[in-house]
Amino acid sequence: MTTLASRLAAVDGSIARAARSAGRDAGAITRIVVTKFHPVALVRALHGLGVRDIAENRQQELTAKRGELTDLDDMSWHFVGQVQTKKARAVRREATVVHSVDREKLVRALDEPGADPLDVLVQINLTDDPARGGVAPAEAARLAEAIADAESLRLRGVMAVAPLDEHPAAAFERLAHCAERVRGVDPAATWISAGMSQDFAEAIAHGATHLRIGTAITGPRPSQD
Repeated sequence: MTTLASRLAAVDGSIARAARSAGRDAGAITRIVVTKFHPVALVRALHGLGVRDIAENRQQELTAKRGELTDLDDMSWHFVGQVQTKKARAVRREATVVHSVDREKLVRALDEPGADPLDVLVQINLTDDPARGGVAPAEAARLAEAIADAESLRLRGVMAVAPLDEHPAAAFERLAHCAERVRGVDPAATWISAGMSQDFAEAIAHGATHLRIGTAITGPRPSQD
């Protein structure tokens, strides 16, 4: 059986090769490990292997893990799931970065005048299904402007999940165009959060700066039965 360390090393090697193929510096790409449903012990083991960027997609799990890992004060916590407005303040208290801002109501809920700036990204819906998380590409710049106008939010860039029914390269190419429009609002908003276990190489080829990788590193998620 493969170990956590060997899976992490294998993914990092694949990231380095994909970066070289794209003519990019792998050192400029942030690898985030998604630990959804995994125990706190796994996060601690990842920290011991040098991982400093962890992602969760549920507020309760983020809050619980952070509460048990207060000694890991050099960790960055990324929230990548959909944020219910009523849970926005709880997410803000625990997250270093929120990747999934997809509506102005959420911008207002996350904004906390007088607080330290919170890094956020505009989530883009790359499908034709309006029920999916994310703002339509045509609305990305407008939402970015709302974030830029917020007192305590810092616009960092864009985030998206590639649709399952098309090649990820085509989707990430569209995301790159959205990222360009968001940079028109704030040239410093250079992050592109894209690419997961199955498609991070394609994401790197289209400019991804932050990869959200789960099972390729952590192994299968524990059953929730």
